[in-house]
Amino acid sequence: MTTELHTSHSEILQRLRRASGHLVKVISMIEEGRPCLDLAQQLHAVESAIHEAKKTLIHDHLDNCIEAALNPAAKKGGKPVEDFKAITRYL
Repeated sequence: MTTELHTSHSEILQRLRRASGHLVKVISMIEEGRPCLDLAQQLHAVESAIHEAKKTLIHDHLDNCIEAALNPAAKKGGKPVEDFKAITRYL
């Protein structure tokens, strides 16, 4: 099975690399005995980066896979897909 690269994949990789960097920082902070507030801030940064990567991936899938599967008449308005993208922020 091959995976098609979409234009947003580079953005997703960037966000995941950012999350990875934050996670490495959290690990070293724990090993150093840093305060819990500092740890919580870094963990929040990890969560945010992963959340944004996931949201970007879902929106990319909607744009490039789901819309392509719809018939041309359903794609013209685009409102249902846009509404779905808007509601995904509550996931």
